[in-house]
Amino acid sequence: MIAGAPRAVRPFMALGRAVLSTALDARRREIAVLRVAHATRAAYEWVQHEQLARAAGVTAAEIEAIEEEEPVRSLDDECNLICRVADEVTRDVRLSDEALEQIVDRYGPREAAELILLVSYYNMVSRFLESTRVEIEDEPLLAGQTPRSFASGRP
Repeated sequence: MIAGAPRAVRPFMALGRAVLSTALDARRREIAVLRVAHATRAAYEWVQHEQLARAAGVTAAEIEAIEEEEPVRSLDDECNLICRVADEVTRDVRLSDEALEQIVDRYGPREAAELILLVSYYNMVSRFLESTRVEIEDEPLLAGQTPRSFASGRP
């Protein structure tokens, strides 16, 4: 359906490439995206990024925790924090002072901002996908792609 908004397609895709080309490595990035997909109940986003998460080294047990725990507590401290950021931005819009302080302390201002932008972007994506009722394909769309090839827009 985004093709129905041709003036928005290129900027939308360019923003996506930008948030996928930050200092966050693919594994941490995909954990954040999966948690947004879970929190927004965006099935299409979940299915596509679960493939990328696996390719980035996220384990089946970690994926299960991201999908089932409220809040996520069984991952390592960093990944629990990433999931907390995804939850708070998704559900509360405004990140709590405590979580903001933790990500700035851990990553510095630039990478903290990049994490917040990533989570915010995928909130927009999930809302678009769910509102336009994008259906999951019979064949995995991203099968064989790595997070790097996905971010670059090349198979």
